Amino acid sequence: MNGNTFIDAPCFKTTVNVVPIVSSLELGEAPHWDPWHQALFFVNILQGYIHKYELATKRHTKTKLAGRVGFIVPVEGTRDQYVVGVERTFVVVRWDGEEGSPASVVRELATVDKDVMTTAINDGKADPRGRLYAGTMSDKPIGTLLQQQAAGLGSFYRLDDNGITKLDDGIGISNGLAWDLKKRAMYYTDSLEFKIRKYDYDVETGEISNPKYIFDISNNSLGAVQDGTTIDSNGNLWVALLKGYGVIQIDPNGKILQRVDIPARQVTSVAFGGPNYDILFVTTGCMDLNDGVIQQGSCCGCTFMVTGLGVKGLPADNFRLSDRFKPGPTKGSKAGRGDKKEKINKDG
Repeated sequence: MNGNTFIDAPCFKTTVNVVPIVSSLELGEAPHWDPWHQALFFVNILQGYIHKYELATKRHTKTKLAGRVGFIVPVEGTRDQYVVGVERTFVVVRWDGEEGSPASVVRELATVDKDVMTTAINDGKADPRGRLYAGTMSDKPIGTLLQQQAAGLGSFYRLDDNGITKLDDGIGISNGLAWDLKKRAMYYTDSLEFKIRKYDYDVETGEISNPKYIFDISNNSLGAVQDGTTIDSNGNLWVALLKGYGVIQIDPNGKILQRVDIPARQVTSVAFGGPNYDILFVTTGCMDLNDGVIQQGSCCGCTFMVTGLGVKGLPADNFRLSDRFKPGPTKGSKAGRGDKKEKINKDG
């Protein structure tokens, strides 16, 4: 591949303990720790697999779904059902967690971006009340999108008992959800903005409003793209650095507190887990991003376990699917995009 720079990325040691636990995936994403199973669930987006890693036994299993998979979140009150974003549809699947065991679709909840048809769901999480927030992105190769750095075809949605609500549009790559400790703010990332947003958040209604930027990655000489996000028990954010060989911890105002080196270039997402929530799980990818750098090495695309950070995370919320759930058409929201780039408060 003429013109490319090859980077060897062996599993080097850092100031904390970084250990690969799952071998290379093309695009690992959306880690979610489930305390009942004592296992990490995550996806391989482009290959359409959902994965399970049991911490105590180190047992790794997976199964393939019919299409590109954006995220997996357990359904509250069940032991074998999960809400998953497959292509442009939110579905509930039943999977027993065994290697290659079929995951059957229990229910289709909603299909989005029907007016676009060239997008796919990417990343999603449940909020403190069990509503689901997730967005879409163009189905073009990620490297192509990063090179274009243009407003995207994707949108940002909320899924709850009232059905599906579009919260924003013009999204490049939807990513990076987290809620603050007081349940008054929601953090969100469109990776092609190279910024992190903070919304006012109403836990009672799920509405978001008054977006502002709290972090601009282009102002911090990181040479990376912000990707998945999680929050620790001190209220600080942990941000995956795609193309950046690491994860950073930032405070709610966007100040970088520390960096953890990860021996893989394409760090995609992060989640705290383990019995005490003191393990940071990190997913990575191993794609050709068409930027002249092809990473090699045994840790490219691995999923990692990071210990010794001295901080703890919080339990992730599960999706709550009640009998009142109403599939239906996309609805408007107070946080509609409009001229978003002009309206967002850029005090970060």
